[in-house]
This record gives sequence, C-alpha cells and structure tokens, in this order.
Amino acid sequence: MTTTTPSGGARAAGATADYLDQRTGIAAAVKGLSRKIFPDHWSFMLGEIALYSFVVLLISGVFLTAFFVPSMAETEYDGPWAAMNGVPMSEAFASTLRLSFEVRGGLLMRQVHHWAALLFMAAIVTHMMRVFFTGAFRKPRELNWLIGFTLMILGLVAGFTGYSLPDDVLSGNGLRITDGIVMAVPVIGTYLSYWIFGGEFPGQDLIPRLFTIHVLLVPALILALIGAHLFLVFLQKHTQYPGGGRTDKNVVGYPLFPIYAAKAGGFFFIVFGVIALMAATMSINPVWNYGPYDPSPVSSGAQPDWYMLFLDGAVRLMPGQTEFVIAGFTLSLNVLVPAMVVPGVLFGVLALYPFIEAFATGDKRVHNVLDRPRNVPFRTATGVSVLSAFIVLILSGANDIIADHFSLSINDITWTLRVLLFVVPAIAFWVTKRICLGLQRKDRELVLHGHETGRIVRFAHGEYIEVHKPLSDEERWLRVNYDAHAPLQIAPAHDSRGVRRKGYRRDLLRQRVSRTFFEDRVEPVTPAELAAAHAHGAHDALESAEPHGGHEAVGAATEAPLVGGAVSGGGRRLADHDDDLGSDTRNY
Repeated sequence: MTTTTPSGGARAAGATADYLDQRTGIAAAVKGLSRKIFPDHWSFMLGEIALYSFVVLLISGVFLTAFFVPSMAETEYDGPWAAMNGVPMSEAFASTLRLSFEVRGGLLMRQVHHWAALLFMAAIVTHMMRVFFTGAFRKPRELNWLIGFTLMILGLVAGFTGYSLPDDVLSGNGLRITDGIVMAVPVIGTYLSYWIFGGEFPGQDLIPRLFTIHVLLVPALILALIGAHLFLVFLQKHTQYPGGGRTDKNVVGYPLFPIYAAKAGGFFFIVFGVIALMAATMSINPVWNYGPYDPSPVSSGAQPDWYMLFLDGAVRLMPGQTEFVIAGFTLSLNVLVPAMVVPGVLFGVLALYPFIEAFATGDKRVHNVLDRPRNVPFRTATGVSVLSAFIVLILSGANDIIADHFSLSINDITWTLRVLLFVVPAIAFWVTKRICLGLQRKDRELVLHGHETGRIVRFAHGEYIEVHKPLSDEERWLRVNYDAHAPLQIAPAHDSRGVRRKGYRRDLLRQRVSRTFFEDRVEPVTPAELAAAHAHGAHDALESAEPHGGHEAVGAATEAPLVGGAVSGGGRRLADHDDDLGSDTRNY
C-alpha cells in the first residue's frame, strides 16, 4: 500500500480553506453552490455572453481611464496625426487622439471597449428575446425580468455616455439631438438643458459629467443589478426546456462544479478572444476622420450605435408640421412623440408584459419548464411584430445612407418607411400567429397519426393504406403537455337579487384581455381523442410486413398477414403497435 504526501501548495490551500471555514462557515455555502444544477442548452449562453462582455468592458475601461482627459478646455493638437496639427480642440478629443496614436496598445483597447459594448447590448437584447418567447418571465421570475429590463436601459445609458466622451463631430451631433429632445419638454425644457449642459449648448460641463456617469454611476448600478440577477438565478430553480423527465419540480443538467464551471470559464476566454480578434481586424469609431466637435457642421451619414438607431429612426420618420403654441409655450410633437412617447410606451409595455399576461391568464402557478413559442401564438406574434417595427425604425435611421448607396429619393424612402412602420408589424403579427397555429395543428396530427414512413400496404380486399410510425413517449409528451389557456369566464354583472356585482368592471376588462390573448388556440390531444384515433375495427388486426422500414410495392401481389396492430387516422393510416399510454388523465 502506497501513500502520497500532499505538496506544499496543496497543504497551503487546505490550510487557507480551513482557516476561512472556521471563521465564516463558508464550506456549507460552497458545497451547496457547487452542487447547484444547471440545464445544458446553447441559448443559456446568451446571458453569459452579456456577462463576459461586461467584464471585458471593465478591464478595457480601466486602461482607457488612465489616459483619457475628461475636460472641454480648449487646446491645440500637436502630435503624429499631421492632419490635426494646430487644430483647436477640447482636451477630451486631444487625449482620444493620443490614446489612438501614441499610447502603446491604446487604439486596440479603444476598439476592444467599443466592440465589447456593442456585443454587450446585442447579448442583452437577444437574451431578453429568448426569455420573452419561451415565457421564462412567468412566476416566480417577474422580478428578474424587471432587473434584466433595467440592465438593458442602463446599457443604453452607458453606451450613449461612452460614445459621447471623445467630443468629436459624430458624438456632438448626437448630443445636439439630445439637447433638442430635452428642450422640447413643455415648460421646463430650457431649464433642463441649461442644467444638463451647464449653460448654453454645448457648455463646458457636459464631458466631465458624462465621464462621471459613464465610469462610476452606471457601472456601479450594473454591477449591483448583475449581482441581484445572479442571486435570484441561484435562489430559484433554473428554467429548462420541455423534454423527458423535466418538470416544474426538478432541473435536469450538470452541477456547477466542476462541469459547468469549466465550461463557463472556457467560454469566457472564447468571448474575450472573439472581441479581441474583432478589435484587431475591424476598425470602429475612427474619430480622427470626423474631427473635433463644432456646432456649425452636420455631417451626412451620421448614425449612432445600432442599439440607439431606432430612436434616431423614429425622429426621422415623424412629420415636422406638428408644432403647437399653447399659452406661449411651444409643444413640439414632432420631437416629443418619437423621442419620448413612443419609447416610453414601448419600454413600458415591455417591462409590464409579465404582469399583463398573468392578468389575462389568471395563472398563479410556479413555472420552471419553458414554453414552446408555437404553443403561445399571441405572445410569439406580439414579439415578432415588435421586432419588425424595430427593424423598420433601424432602416429609417439609415435612410440617408440607403438613399446615397442606391441612388434613391430620401423623401420616397421616408414615406415608404412611414407606411411600413404600420403595415409590417400588423402583417408580421398575423403571419406569425397563423404559423404558430399551423404548427400546433401539425403537432396534433403527429400525436394522433404518427410519423409518415412512405410505406404502403394492401388489405385482402384491395384497400391501400400508409403505415405510420407512432411517436415515442417523449415525443408525444412534448406535444401535448402544455396549457392551452381559454378565455376567462366571469360571473354575471348582477347577482340573483339584481344587485350589481362588485368588481364586475375589472373582471370584464380581464375577460376582454384574455379573449385577445387566447381566443385563437389549438387544444392539445386528450387521451380520449388518442384512443379514438387508434381504434378502427378490422384495420386494428393488421401488422405491417416490414416493421422497421422499407417500402411495400403499391401493386404487390402478396397480402399482409392479419395479426395484431394499431391503426390511426380514420382508417386511412396504419400505425405500429405502441406501448401503454399510462394512467395520466391528460399529459403523457
């Protein structure tokens, strides 16, 4: 028998762990966390991409903060970029040029930071889409949905304050638009503008204020919310896609340590490597081509980053003849509606959607198994409709580039996009809903009749039928185990004594919302329907000649032997014998 002596490093690690455990009791927490089970699905990596991109933002941001000068004090540039020598500019722009051309690795870190910001927002939006379409926001995760929504808003604020810091022409144009939006606020708009910019636009205080918000306030809030988000993920069971053995009371997957931790750690380096590769090979935000900010010129083809482009597109689509003077105050609807009302309604509905759907369903159960998008047609159609409107607004934000590249009239493009903003979402909603309902009907067909095999057999009396392969228990369960919510039924407005019932108006509103959500639906197959589909008299006695596949010749001279089998599909389709359906009254 041989014994191994632990190395010095192992002894030191063990002693350190023992020291901490005796003083904090951390061993029990670490043991519990290491055994936490997480399901394995590629879509769960979207949240990880957002987290890892934020880590890259923090690392690169620390580097950039060491060299950036957040000041609007005027100076003359004298450096390696000859085109700017002698040009007056702010200290902020001059330090950005020094970062790009004089600091070793500065340009790479600037581009790492910018690409990571774009990927961060893309991952957040895509992650929220996954949560929305699969119903992962349902009880008990409404609070986590609100946290994720707030993280998205903070990401927008971080991006806007970040790309405004270099004080170049492109970012200055965005700040000029922001000033116009702020001044459009009735009564207090001008006072807000003076307070934000520290005087008449562009003022002298904006860049230092944006710097403080960008490097201190917003990152601190994002870190706090990420911590709260991860805490709730660990506190609650993780959501999982429907499948064999997966219920609302369990999680099927891998433990956090060592499997998931190793996979997550490796994925972080993949994300970091992809961002670094993009930063090294793809130029982004070359501020030296734009020049320092000057309020007088406005360049064509000026667009913000993609996640703010929808707001720019909404402002471009709004007609300009919508200003009214009321009591001496100008009400600029051409700015207020696209820049405040539309985003306010959109974001408000997005934040409150879990509560709106819960109000329509009356469902108060805990949900850990996700929905298949096809089984919630209204929600899926609504999501696709909003995304289509978002795409139209993005195209509108680039209407000048489209007009230039394709030699089209910008006015014709603008009017076309105005019409499409109302037409495309409606068409997308209708088409998506019909597709979802069609897929649900296809699922019913599969459950009742099985998979088509292409095998044709003939009865003794000359009738031809197609042999179908029955679904496995897991396939069948996947297609029938969902809630087909019906519109709510409410009590009459008056009771038996003719007295108007209290709360009737609220119930009526709830019924109307429920009818909007669930009037068009497809019920899952019930055991009675399945039993009826598998009972067809004489056909039940037929067994296929080739149970494992192959094809029967349609004109075959041989006849199939009459032994036990199961037929489904109104006597026109044949299914092989299946296992017992089980004792469950509905979901198999």
